[in-house]
Amino acid sequence: MKAALWAVVFLVAQAVCATSSHAQIVALGASVVQGYGVSAGEAFPSVLEKMLQAKGKNYTVSNQGVYGDTTSGVLARLDSAVPQGTRIVILLIGGNDIRRGRTVQQAMAGYREIVARLNARKIRVIDAKPYYWAARKQGMALPDGVHLNAAGQRYIASQLLPRID
Repeated sequence: MKAALWAVVFLVAQAVCATSSHAQIVALGASVVQGYGVSAGEAFPSVLEKMLQAKGKNYTVSNQGVYGDTTSGVLARLDSAVPQGTRIVILLIGGNDIRRGRTVQQAMAGYREIVARLNARKIRVIDAKPYYWAARKQGMALPDGVHLNAAGQRYIASQLLPRID
């Protein structure tokens, strides 16, 4: 009986250790997150995952970018896009709200609601908007002026890298 108890304790300890060494990260948003205009391997979620693995971090980064999505769209798919076990969400959403006639205040309210729901689930949220805007200001956009080229996608990943623990 005692041996069986120790075996259970050992298995639980192994599961806890395995979980702590493997963090689930979700990049959530619209077409910039999806990697519109670049290959899937050049989109920042994929680049970030490779950068993390190069540093010896066994993290996965799930790309949950959907072309044309809005804050209300993200809210509608939040539970399916961000599964149980997710520890960090990198959030980049809101521009399509404005393009579709919503006000800045409405887009911000939707963004805050997404963050509140994720925080209620004890998920850390990293705002990727500052890195997106910095990449655009540095000329790392596609000719449409909205989506990022491969250099812009790499820039976002490199800026996010030190924020992932």
